[in-house]
Amino acid sequence: MQPPLHEACLPLAVILGVWRGSGTGHYPTIDDFDYSEEVVFGHVGKPFVTYSQKTKSLSNGQPLHSEQGFLRVVDNTTLELVVAQPTGIVETHVGAYASNDESFIANFESAEVVTTPSAKSVEQVSRLIRIDRNQLSYDVSMAAVGQPLQHHLEATLQRVQPD
Repeated sequence: MQPPLHEACLPLAVILGVWRGSGTGHYPTIDDFDYSEEVVFGHVGKPFVTYSQKTKSLSNGQPLHSEQGFLRVVDNTTLELVVAQPTGIVETHVGAYASNDESFIANFESAEVVTTPSAKSVEQVSRLIRIDRNQLSYDVSMAAVGQPLQHHLEATLQRVQPD
């Protein structure tokens, strides 16, 4: 039996669940690519929301990327996002958000990006997440490997299972 959503996370209730869809990626240092994706926002009754994401190549079904994280409500307009990637990158973000029963928007800017010694260099990340009813879309921009901040990813996902 799942515990009730923590009171601090009530503004995030609209994002909870399993989302699936597809997206595209590009960056000057790599070939353009298309991917399928699953995102899960969940909770354990504590004052944070869990986040997991995984993608696969649309052309051959091979795994591409995954990340895990947490959303923390600071107040009624501010969120913090922590994201860890198996590639050795950890992002901490602060973002402004607005939500209601059917929609959500959050604009995150990295407060800090830390990498392990063997990871590619990433200096800055921004993430824009939008939900309108049962559709989630996002855009990710990144400054990495000597390139300035620029658009990297965009995707549209449908809710397939509410939390």
